[in-house]
Amino acid sequence: MTDTSAIRAGIGGWTFAPWRGTFYPDKLRQKDELEFASRQVATIEINGTYYGTQKPATFAKWASDVPQGFVFSVKGNRFVTNRRVLAESGDSLERFLGSGITELGDHLGPLLWQFAPTKQFDADDFGAFLSMLPNSRDGLNLRHAVEVRHPSFCTPEFVALTQSHGVAIVYAHHNKYPEIADVTAPFVYARLQEGQDDIPTAYSTTDLDLWAKRAQHWAQGGNCTDLALSAPDHTPEKQPRDVFVYFIHEGKIRAPQAAMAMQQRCDI
Repeated sequence: MTDTSAIRAGIGGWTFAPWRGTFYPDKLRQKDELEFASRQVATIEINGTYYGTQKPATFAKWASDVPQGFVFSVKGNRFVTNRRVLAESGDSLERFLGSGITELGDHLGPLLWQFAPTKQFDADDFGAFLSMLPNSRDGLNLRHAVEVRHPSFCTPEFVALTQSHGVAIVYAHHNKYPEIADVTAPFVYARLQEGQDDIPTAYSTTDLDLWAKRAQHWAQGGNCTDLALSAPDHTPEKQPRDVFVYFIHEGKIRAPQAAMAMQQRCDI
């Protein structure tokens, strides 16, 4: 991988007991796991921020543990997104943004806003939420991605709304939640969640080859028309895009191997 690579394949978190002995070397100290993992994969999605508030010193420590060019994505706190009225989340949003995420500096990647499967699309309220998302903080540019999990979002209106705010729709490869592969931002965010632990790389060689081609197509500014599009008549602006691909959920034991195999394909 290189510091300028437009495609980053990674994992969710770095503290996972089954990775000890399958990904982490034997006898590696737990406090050294982030340092090790960040030198094997290009990005890690921080999920702990969804459940609780971290301290600025914690973000600064994480930044000091990773190499140049490594990028974290950070999941937004649940008190922002788990609301009946999203337009009322301003105070919670400010608390999250002010919790120290900018201590990550150049290692700060997209902010991921995940919504409950019961949250339905309301154009006015969701638009109000998107309007609250800032483009910068403490001199750092901020990029936002939304992961919606109710089929009511599978509409051209939602695609147009996110595009108007420059916010990415998370493409989720999941056996239950809807797939929305429309490109609406200067970057693409994908979460591949149908891996299998009995496959050494979570996804088969054939599937990894296919996902690598899709990632390269996204990075070159294209739309993957072989995936589910909610606005098939929408053509994204042709421009190079950063692509973040995370192997997560099912097949998690082999997720690091999947990310490394994916990165190897994309760096060729």
